[in-house]
Formats: sequence, C-alpha cells, structure tokens
Amino acid sequence: MYVILAVIVLIALYFIYIYNGFVSLKAAIDAAWSDIEVQLKRRHDLIPALVETVKGYQKYEKSTLEDIVKARSMSLNASSIEEKAKAESELSHALSKLFALAEAYPDLKANTTFLKLQNELSNIEEALQNARRYYNAVVRDYNAKIESFPDLIIAKKFNFTPREYFELEDEKEKEMPKIDL
Repeated sequence: MYVILAVIVLIALYFIYIYNGFVSLKAAIDAAWSDIEVQLKRRHDLIPALVETVKGYQKYEKSTLEDIVKARSMSLNASSIEEKAKAESELSHALSKLFALAEAYPDLKANTTFLKLQNELSNIEEALQNARRYYNAVVRDYNAKIESFPDLIIAKKFNFTPREYFELEDEKEKEMPKIDL
C-alpha cells in the first residue's frame, strides 16, 4: 500500500517538476523578448537623429530616408513577432542602403555626428543580435520540451503552445555566392 502511494506521489512530483520547467522557460522567453524590445527601442530612438543628420546631404536620396521612416513605423505598429521581424528586416535593409549611399558623400562620412550615430547603431545591432540569439535559443528549448514525451502531456493539459522565433530576413544570406572559376 505504501509503495503504491509512494509511486503516485513520485509521479505527481515529477509532473509538478515538468510544469515548473514550462513556467521557467516561459518566463525566460518573456525576459529575452523584453531584452530584444529594449534594443529595438534604442534603435528606433536613434533613427530620427540619423535621418535628420543625413537629410542635408542626401537631397536626391529621399526614397531611402522614406523607407527608413516607413520601416520604423511598421515595426512600432507590429502586433506579432512575425510582423515585427519582417518590419525590422526591412529597416535593417534600408539602414544598410543608407550607409552604402553615405559612401558617395565624403562630407557626410567626415561628419562627427553621423560617425557617432553610425557607431552607436553598430553597437545596438550587435546587442540586438545577441538578444535575438538568446531569445531563439530559449524558444527552441521550450518548443522542444513541448514536443517531447512525457512533457507533451503536461503541455497539452495546461495549454503550453509553441512560440515563434524572431528571425530577421537577410537577403544577403539567402543569395548564393558568386564564384568565378
């Protein structure tokens, strides 16, 4: 009798352990997403100053500045992780276009404000990439836990559902490299 009771208690404790693992991973995902949002906010806050600095130099490149402002606005209004990732990809693309165009303006390249903003944006991009990697790693662990047995029993019982990855679409990574033979 005591053996059966002990087995039931051990099984119950094991399921509690699994449940608490899900709760911990969800909290880690939420914290990691918060880190991403902090970096995105820093990036978004930097963009108006960058656009203002570049405006005087790029009279003929208005479309690039408009793309940056539009992508920033899309990201700020995005409601899902997928929408935000798409908007941030477009913003990254527009910013890289801006910095490529800056090469054509020697005065802009020498502008200390522009250089400072460019350096700050580079630091933010690095922090954002690290936050995104961590977030995606935690989401991967959480999603794997949902699909593994016996954890999936608890996941279904308590409605733990898979989370989305935060993946930026980088067109450069999708293209095949050109090789000259």
